[in-house]
Amino acid sequence: MKLLFATLLLIFASFHCKPSDPAQAKTPRISETELLQKRVPLFLDRKENNLLELKIKIAADAPPLVLTRIVLRFAEGSNLSAVSSVSAMLSEDTPFGSASPKKLAVELNGNRQLADGTHIIHFRFAANKAASLLATFRVTTAELFFSNHQSVQVAADGNFVYRPALVLRAQGQDHCDTYRIPGLVTSNRGTLIAVYDNRYNNSKDLQEDIDIGMSRSTDGGQTWEPMRVILDMGEWGGRPQQLNGAGDPCVLYDPATHTIWVAALWMSGSSPDQMLWWASKPGMKPEETGQFMLVKSTDDGLTWSPPVNITEQIKNPGWQLLLQGPGRGITMKNGTLVFPAQFKADIGQKALDGGAYTCHSTIVYSRDHGQTWQIGSGAKTNTTEAQVVELADGTLMLNMRDDHNRKDKGETNGRAVAVTADLGKTWTVHPSSNSALPESNCMASLIDAPVKINGKTQQVLFFSNPNNKNERKNMTIKASLDGGLTWPEKLQVELNEEAGYGYSCMTMVDENTVGIIYEGVKEIFFQKVPVNELLNNALK
Repeated sequence: MKLLFATLLLIFASFHCKPSDPAQAKTPRISETELLQKRVPLFLDRKENNLLELKIKIAADAPPLVLTRIVLRFAEGSNLSAVSSVSAMLSEDTPFGSASPKKLAVELNGNRQLADGTHIIHFRFAANKAASLLATFRVTTAELFFSNHQSVQVAADGNFVYRPALVLRAQGQDHCDTYRIPGLVTSNRGTLIAVYDNRYNNSKDLQEDIDIGMSRSTDGGQTWEPMRVILDMGEWGGRPQQLNGAGDPCVLYDPATHTIWVAALWMSGSSPDQMLWWASKPGMKPEETGQFMLVKSTDDGLTWSPPVNITEQIKNPGWQLLLQGPGRGITMKNGTLVFPAQFKADIGQKALDGGAYTCHSTIVYSRDHGQTWQIGSGAKTNTTEAQVVELADGTLMLNMRDDHNRKDKGETNGRAVAVTADLGKTWTVHPSSNSALPESNCMASLIDAPVKINGKTQQVLFFSNPNNKNERKNMTIKASLDGGLTWPEKLQVELNEEAGYGYSCMTMVDENTVGIIYEGVKEIFFQKVPVNELLNNALK
């Protein structure tokens, strides 16, 4: 009897100890997490910015997890005034939660089940449109809280600094399909003058209906006045606008006369079905060859002169084409005005069949503040779009787009660099040429500034381009403390990893800040970066 009772008790106990739901006996498990930063700006004038993605993988044998809270944390020193709110989305139409940052964190509350498999949580940042362009922040971790699992903390996949940006010119704005080819300078009054192509019909290069547009800022780039057209060749020669395009601007500021000069390329009558680069032929007339045009402003960009044609002064009639920069020029310490330039000569049938052609970067300069102009010799074959700076010893450095980089993606890929001590009569290859500054074959920007480092003022060079040998992506500003010989990685700041058209131009907004405008796709962005950040806080 006792044995029977014990047996029944054991059976009863076994029945009640067995789980009613096998899934509940399994411990929820997370097999993989990753917090990916999109290395892009926080655009102040966009509704939302997708900056982060958090990947979480739940093991196949785990029951659903119930996510109840996400906490994003930011690094010490982060300025979150540019962020009005952050939203987490489990998919395009599945919101989790939204909140505004408090101190150095933002807490998002919700209640969502996550089944086994991989989930991507998207973090969308809404910007404060009135925020300072210098209000930067850095994400450190995201912590996930569950009702049926311990919390999980995920570190960000790097130390990217998010910084605000403005869309200076947006696709479709002012009836323009595309904005391209940026130039930027700062006047004595601190006014920023930005120039660019207004490409009304499409994104293609000349020949097309293209004018030179200008934007002006008197508060360091925080706000900009409405765009105005400063060079429009209209229906010159009785031909339509589409056959009188003017583009590829290059801007220069003369501090002695307070004059802003803008150079542009114009040709009349060539077919829109053919690029002006190929349509322009030897000769001097607007119907034959590209024209080197200038406009100027002597009142800080408020009004502009009619266009002046200086082609007769500087072009060799045998050349197929002569044009400026684009980007920006400089005024030397002795008052000489210098535009970077480029010319094509003797292309021949081989070029038309796909072979090499002869193009050269050079400079166009004036010793009398723009009354007359002269031109230098070619610095290097197969080079085109260039930028120029005056080095500390008074020589000019020409930094050039080199067409050999279209195919060369090895150790000899890089911007071509040459220097001259006689205004381009002769050139010497710089030691950094075709090695120090990788490029995918694109226009770039180069400026200089006096900077106080460890109590001593020295010249610092700043360079920007898509920092990628294969694609026009990873827009980056770099600094050199040795006259362009080296560009250390620690003195570099990436602005935007996304691909775009890739042209850029910088200026010193003030002695402590670099300003840059650069191309996205059919639009132009503006950002600011403190000098001490670019120099890795080396300033003392």
